[in-house]
Amino acid sequence: MNKDKLIEELIMDEGYKTETYHDHLGFLTLGVGHLVLSSDPEFKMPVGTPVAEERIRECLNNDIDTVCEELDRNMSWWRGLDSVRQKVLANMCFNLGYPRLSKFVKFIDALQKGDWKKASEEMIDSKWATQVGRRAIRLQQMVIHGEK
Repeated sequence: MNKDKLIEELIMDEGYKTETYHDHLGFLTLGVGHLVLSSDPEFKMPVGTPVAEERIRECLNNDIDTVCEELDRNMSWWRGLDSVRQKVLANMCFNLGYPRLSKFVKFIDALQKGDWKKASEEMIDSKWATQVGRRAIRLQQMVIHGEK
């Protein structure tokens, strides 16, 4: 999987903020959708605290590593997919978290079987797809076409 390309897509999908902010659920967040945890130095800082680019990149890289580790642990077959479809799973897992992604049972089953049409239909037939709009459509097209 091309990690640099995934980073570009996540910045496009999640946004890039150089200060702490509340996400749509009210959680303290920074950078590219990084949920600030109690172990993060920014945890006790007020909303609007500036965050250095190096820190944003560190959090983003750590979050991507965590996503890949969760996928490796729970869907070891995902590494056998082509790079584009790996990127789709990593993107969705980044956005949803593994517990919510794991509920896409028919999507996951179709991906594992290489049924790209069925997988793309299942991902679009979800509340998630209506919430993320163009992101879902772009990822659906990536599932259908894979590497060119």
